[in-house]
Amino acid sequence: MATLANDLEADARQAPALIRYLGPGDYVTRRYVKQGAEMNTGDYFDYEMVVRDGMPIRDHFSLDEHGFMLGRHESSVANFDDKAEVDAKYLAEVEEAVKDMCGASCVVAQGWMIRTSADLSTRAQEKTENYQHSGGIQPPAGEAHVDYNVITGKRAAERIYAQAYPEGPGYRRYICFSFWRTYSPGPQDWPLAVCDGRSVAEGTEASNTLFVVDEFPEGDALTAPVEGEDQMIAATIFRHDPAHRWWYFANMDAGDVLLFKFQDSDHSVTWRCPHTAFHDTSLPGTRTRHSIEVRCIAFFE
Repeated sequence: MATLANDLEADARQAPALIRYLGPGDYVTRRYVKQGAEMNTGDYFDYEMVVRDGMPIRDHFSLDEHGFMLGRHESSVANFDDKAEVDAKYLAEVEEAVKDMCGASCVVAQGWMIRTSADLSTRAQEKTENYQHSGGIQPPAGEAHVDYNVITGKRAAERIYAQAYPEGPGYRRYICFSFWRTYSPGPQDWPLAVCDGRSVAEGTEASNTLFVVDEFPEGDALTAPVEGEDQMIAATIFRHDPAHRWWYFANMDAGDVLLFKFQDSDHSVTWRCPHTAFHDTSLPGTRTRHSIEVRCIAFFE
């Protein structure tokens, strides 16, 4: 079976890609997010990689082996650009879908975000107060990352479970997930790529502290010391490794859903899945990407 799996993967169509990674060296690594725009501190560089098209072998991929899987889910949401409709319907749908896909005892959805490759420059210039990084519109991810580091995922699971199930029996395992779909016609110009977690070696990562702001700081303020930063919410970013094996699913439609791990408390299986957007030049007639992602945590009793 392993030989068949390797043959399937080796024969997959390859798309050339530039994947952005954190550069070598020591940096204060932070991610600042405001309405319609995001920026990182540190130096990042684009590396030539290949991204394999997993769509012809979509049923081959599994959460505990690769860190991601592609499924099908028909949503009752008619218009994903209608915030009120998404708020009213989608999170409950996602909880049920993720529960079915991974076999969890229960799932709690945390929030959603629209991402698009359309021009958001005008939106990013608008003045905001008390910006909340949920339920809005942001550009596609720009670098190889996982949305949580270990301490952030562990604390999120503890907090969310206590809030949702104050009298619950507890859990032996949790998985922090992203439930991702595109709702624009394919092929998408900036699709999402996911990295086979088995190809990600320990020691190539760094934490990237999240700062949600109304305006980006400037100059020295970008990296000025912040007390307790090592305990704040942070993502994981990665340095380049040519061994990374990247995949995407070309021509996803609105019924296709990509489920991938931010963090699995069980490290005996593939427990995280780096991901990023990339510019797909391998297919003709690509179109502006519009996608919606939901962060959720699955609990196993």
